[in-house]
Amino acid sequence: MKFPEIELIDLNEKSHNFGELIQNNSLNLVLFYNTNCLGCTGRAIPLAYKLKNEFDFISLTVIHSSFRPMPFSSQEVLSVFTDHQSPFNIYREAKHELYDYFECEGTPHWLILDGKGEVLHTFFGSQDGAQLKLEYAIQEFEAGL
Repeated sequence: MKFPEIELIDLNEKSHNFGELIQNNSLNLVLFYNTNCLGCTGRAIPLAYKLKNEFDFISLTVIHSSFRPMPFSSQEVLSVFTDHQSPFNIYREAKHELYDYFECEGTPHWLILDGKGEVLHTFFGSQDGAQLKLEYAIQEFEAGL
């Protein structure tokens, strides 16, 4: 699948394109979140970390979407971690263009893509119902391996 050319900046200020982050032989789990979202920082980020460690076939891409005029700095993004370090790569989009492209409903928003970049599932939220949907979708993919 071809994705729009939207720049993502990692926390080391290196530029990336979303398409290059998609892994061919993996289940691609994408989390759109925002530092100011308590459901994101309190539930979604820990859940993403748990799923990444539990399922070795998951390629995790975490995207911080900004909804304010000035983009978030690396320090602002890392401020939600107790040691000010992230256990996985986080990419920032200056605006919320990729978020809009995938028609996300709010933050946190999850996408599950296959190795070709096709969207298999999309979920909004981090509470129990969304967590259960995510786990079922991952188990469904795992059963097909």
